[in-house]
Amino acid sequence: MFVGLDMGTSVAKAAAFAEDGTALRVESTPISLGGRGERVEQDLEEVVRAAAHVLAAVTDGGAPDLVAMTGQGDGLWLVDAGGRAVRPAMSWMDGRAGGLVAGWMADGTAEVLYRRTGNVLFPGSPGPLLAWLDRNEPESLDAATTAACCKDVLHLRLTGERGTDLSDASVPFLDPRTRAYSPEALAALGVAHRADLLPPIAATLPYGKAHGRTPGLPAGTPVTSGPYDLPATAIGAGVTEPGDGLLIVGTTLACQVVVESVAFDADPVGFHLATARPDRHMRALPAMTGTVALDWVLGMVGATHDQVSGMLDESPRGANGVAALPYLSPSGERAPFVDPTARAEFTGLDLRASRADLVRGMCEAIALAARHCLEAAGLTGELAISGGGTRSLSWLRLFADVLGRPLRVARGPEPGARGAILAAIAARGGELGRGVDVAAWTAPELVVDPDPEAVEYYDRAYVDYLFRVASARERWRGPAEER
Repeated sequence: MFVGLDMGTSVAKAAAFAEDGTALRVESTPISLGGRGERVEQDLEEVVRAAAHVLAAVTDGGAPDLVAMTGQGDGLWLVDAGGRAVRPAMSWMDGRAGGLVAGWMADGTAEVLYRRTGNVLFPGSPGPLLAWLDRNEPESLDAATTAACCKDVLHLRLTGERGTDLSDASVPFLDPRTRAYSPEALAALGVAHRADLLPPIAATLPYGKAHGRTPGLPAGTPVTSGPYDLPATAIGAGVTEPGDGLLIVGTTLACQVVVESVAFDADPVGFHLATARPDRHMRALPAMTGTVALDWVLGMVGATHDQVSGMLDESPRGANGVAALPYLSPSGERAPFVDPTARAEFTGLDLRASRADLVRGMCEAIALAARHCLEAAGLTGELAISGGGTRSLSWLRLFADVLGRPLRVARGPEPGARGAILAAIAARGGELGRGVDVAAWTAPELVVDPDPEAVEYYDRAYVDYLFRVASARERWRGPAEER
């Protein structure tokens, strides 16, 4: 029995799998978020208890052959040598470093860093959070021996082993050329004197054996850490070859494409996440709003998710002229362009517009935004899809039509946990005497083919979408005389 442990931002999940990839049992439990305003924090002890709870539930007294962890990336979790928190963990959603990031974007530091690492800065990534603490709470950093991400701190607690994987190390300090922390990147953010807090980067994955004090995790159980949830889900969906991509239609719209090299000279947008292979990187362009934009429209028109398929069938392609831009996040957009002033809009409305037209207009806008991100990321091959947005077959068909290619629906449940196990087997399977049929583990549950007539329609609609985006970006800048 293999167990994948996915420590998300608000939910901890464990999934037990048989050797042939069949899911045996899945358990989950919520994790709370604390703080107010820009402060978004989490309690490490609650996270450890949540992990122990779901592990004990899925193993049900049995001894797993392997536990492979994935989870939320970014944020900053400060612990001492024993893996105990020295302050509440700072979530990837924490905004306290926003002023620092704005300053680095204005003075060119952010672009210099992108040319070095292939990654943009945002307030919740470890670099800005480390710099904010150094300026505002140096005593917390003085008390810590490790500043890491969630799964790596949990791995330290479960096994006593300190380390991180290449994907979590990527943002923002990894130099993809050397596959080590970049001294220049640390110095650019003014935290070179804190470099010893960063955990060592494992060539494949951090690995250790459980100490046996955690329910559901007998002493000696092999435990790995990583990759974090975005690349782990790609592995679980079978997305490993250059040009292939994964679209996760969740709260955000996470678009990833496998590339062979880092585009240091490209526009500074998005991330390049390193993998175990030096010639494979995940080009990640995560747009801010996915299903959350649909949730907002459904709330405004008084409808539910159960009604989405019916409303898509009720309104024709083009939503009777109603079109939308999906930029509903209060912090604007981060992919495929960065603009904190970006805002959503509906156009083409008149008195004949229906509730279904509004829902279809937003569903089409989200699919067009996905195409915008995936094209910018370099998608040329096959495309897998996962996430809560895939539950509506009508919306899935719309995505296939807009994206103009078959969609491989990732095998469930929990493709992230599944990917963590596959990464662990690839890294340690020989040593552990374990192997799996990767093709069987990643075979899609369903393939949704596009309608050629609809593809032709949405090719024209995409041109109009890009025109509306360009027009809106010009408008968000304000009157020319005031710039």
